[in-house]
Amino acid sequence: MGMDGLFSESTIYLDYNATTPTDPRVREAMAPYLGERFGNPSSAYLYGRQAREALVRARAQVAALLGAQPEEIVFTSGGTEANNMALKGVFFARLAHPEVSGRGRLIAALVRRLAHGLRVLGSRRSGVHIVTSAIEHPATLATCSFLERLGCRITRLPVDRYGVVDLQLLRRVLQQGATLVSIMHSNNEVGTLEPIRDIARLAHAYGALVHTDAAQSVGKLPLHVAELEVDMLSVAGHKLYAPKGVGALYVKSGITLEPWLHGAGQESGRRAGTEAVALIVALGSACELARSELPDSTQRLRSLRDRLHRRLQEAWGERLVLHGHPVERLPNTLNVGFVGLHGAEVLERAGQVAASTGSACHAGQKHMSPVLRAMGVSEASGLGAVRLSVGRYTTEADVDTAAQALVSAARSAQMSVCSP
Repeated sequence: MGMDGLFSESTIYLDYNATTPTDPRVREAMAPYLGERFGNPSSAYLYGRQAREALVRARAQVAALLGAQPEEIVFTSGGTEANNMALKGVFFARLAHPEVSGRGRLIAALVRRLAHGLRVLGSRRSGVHIVTSAIEHPATLATCSFLERLGCRITRLPVDRYGVVDLQLLRRVLQQGATLVSIMHSNNEVGTLEPIRDIARLAHAYGALVHTDAAQSVGKLPLHVAELEVDMLSVAGHKLYAPKGVGALYVKSGITLEPWLHGAGQESGRRAGTEAVALIVALGSACELARSELPDSTQRLRSLRDRLHRRLQEAWGERLVLHGHPVERLPNTLNVGFVGLHGAEVLERAGQVAASTGSACHAGQKHMSPVLRAMGVSEASGLGAVRLSVGRYTTEADVDTAAQALVSAARSAQMSVCSP
């Protein structure tokens, strides 16, 4: 590999869903704002104006990739904060405006408890109902668990064997009343794409807002918020060749969120704190590059992914099981199970391949991923799961070499299992 010194010559990187290397062009764009253009965007003099102009440009670049308006983009520290901002923002906005839910007296008492840092009793209900899925990223699921402790009602929808939410079940849940539906655009482990536009139309018909975590999708697929019909959408910079520590939340005009961070009122009062100008410039640059390369990059990734799958299938046959939707899936993501083996052991024996056994947040675990378990994947296949994700710098030679290394590793692991 060795693209501009990004990779070790002895390692094939196939974990682009965990993180992407910062594109050299992105590094070049952000460099001035780590040096001579160091100003605070809130300052009135030259240095501040330079920084402020950079934010305006970056906001427009992110908006253009998403088909949004610049004023609808809020910069965050990453996808996790964007998800937190969406869910907590809706929850606390409803608490701050009790007339919305018609539970004024109870909510006022809840707000008083929160203000004094007291624990809210589980029997208390806020009147807010958030619907999500069982296979969301921990940034969503953990946030939901937190809000549940504050009296929010949380419904976690099951998924089918491909990881897709049942729209009929969602309809039945929405008929009971809901405030927000938060379903990821694509799953980070198996790559399955959810029918977000159908979900949004259904949710809106019952008066609920819609948020989607699109951290894994942005830059890999053409995404336009108007076509998805969502009210909020999360972006993570380090998933599309920007550095770690920056992201964004699209918030449709007219949607009011209670700020989670309070201070001097940056980001139009939606997220306080002096903006990380260099990182935001990097995100804007990364979004502009992604926009210029779509949709050709999508097809290239899909071709590499399918080539890798074919190579593994040719050698391993029916003992290799695909996890996730066979068609409606991220173009770069291949999650397969080596039946009867441990995915972690296969990767350990294939030392030159840098990949994951599931979500990078659970790397090294010896038990089945909660996502695969929620999909009803068998233990034999789930324990043998390996997530392989290709990216901008992956070549056909990388794919072929990695497939050979993985097959050799699987054979070695199988011999170990069969040995007395």
